[in-house]
Amino acid sequence: MVETIQWLRSAFYPTGRNFSWILRICAVYLCLSSLSAVPARAPLETQQTVETLKPMVCVHTRLIDEVYEWKIQRSLQLVREMGATTIVEFFPWAYGEPARGQYSWASFDRIVRHAKNQGLQIIARMGLVPEWARQEDDVQTTLNYLPEKSFQDFSNFVAAFAQRYAGTVDHIIIWNEPNLSFEWGYRPVEAAGYAKLLEAVYVPAHTANPNIVILAAPLAPTLEPEGSPNGLNDILYLKNLYEAGAAPYFDALAMHTYGFTEAPEAIPSATDLNFRRAELLHQVMLEHDDPQKPVYITESGWNDNPRWTKAVRPSQRVAYTVNAFQWAENNWPWLDKLCLWVLRYPANTRSYPDNFALITPDFELTPIYYAVQAYARGKEESSQLWLPAPVQ
Repeated sequence: MVETIQWLRSAFYPTGRNFSWILRICAVYLCLSSLSAVPARAPLETQQTVETLKPMVCVHTRLIDEVYEWKIQRSLQLVREMGATTIVEFFPWAYGEPARGQYSWASFDRIVRHAKNQGLQIIARMGLVPEWARQEDDVQTTLNYLPEKSFQDFSNFVAAFAQRYAGTVDHIIIWNEPNLSFEWGYRPVEAAGYAKLLEAVYVPAHTANPNIVILAAPLAPTLEPEGSPNGLNDILYLKNLYEAGAAPYFDALAMHTYGFTEAPEAIPSATDLNFRRAELLHQVMLEHDDPQKPVYITESGWNDNPRWTKAVRPSQRVAYTVNAFQWAENNWPWLDKLCLWVLRYPANTRSYPDNFALITPDFELTPIYYAVQAYARGKEESSQLWLPAPVQ
């Protein structure tokens, strides 16, 4: 292009003609040529199905942050090839309804389209409040701040989403970790307020899609006491949620249960954070006469970052992850899905979260990916084949 402009300048400028109009013609030509039809960046494959012996296997993705559609497709291909039947994905309200009543579905459509093409089910997590819905007089709010006056607006959006994606997205999580002040808009956490949100959403969502499953939000595993400015102990919060009358307004319960430094078989305790803390939360359900509802663990896993105090060794991470699936399969009949955090980040965080990923941003498969794949395909015995040989 530079050589072309130089040639044009030498060809026309000596004649005394105005060179600027030549550049204008070139600019117009380039603009018009760019308007030609652009081929699809990620054409759909023939319809795929997931081959797995372990339908409980699930993984949390981060596809909403992707710029290029082919990366969404490749990520979902690898989910299917791993043997996972289901993904958990974030669908931010602020993206889907940037102005009241004006929906923008394009970024959601491409995720749903490719997930369906790969034969995957989606559990959709809802949150992130658009600016127009979180405005308060003289109050500076965050993206997680949802005032009660906007509960109906949020409900309208969830219902529109449920209707549009019925059949492919039949599970919706309402919010995320509302027992943390940060996730509740930096306000004191209150289960009664979240119970009202569930109530506002429940009937409209079921009217829009009679097959919808509304999941109460997963709670952050934390030991924060009553009155803490940071949040509230997840077990206490769940008890408060039932006491606030929320039971009729959710069909299943989502949970976050990380192993941190303990093995998946470690005994649960009210004063410890480990994988089997899920049993304590389920016990709360039983105490409130709610045994029939299934549980979906939508975030779980171990981290092997060498500089994080809550991490384990890489070999432990592999063993603990596979053993966690086996423990859940053999001991938790109430569990529907066990979803690992996280398949892949669009870019490295350059911190310990990178060591939760099963795949690098450049789509390099990690040992933990192969271990989960071996489990899902019923080939646990092969999971040792790719491990480094012991030092002699």
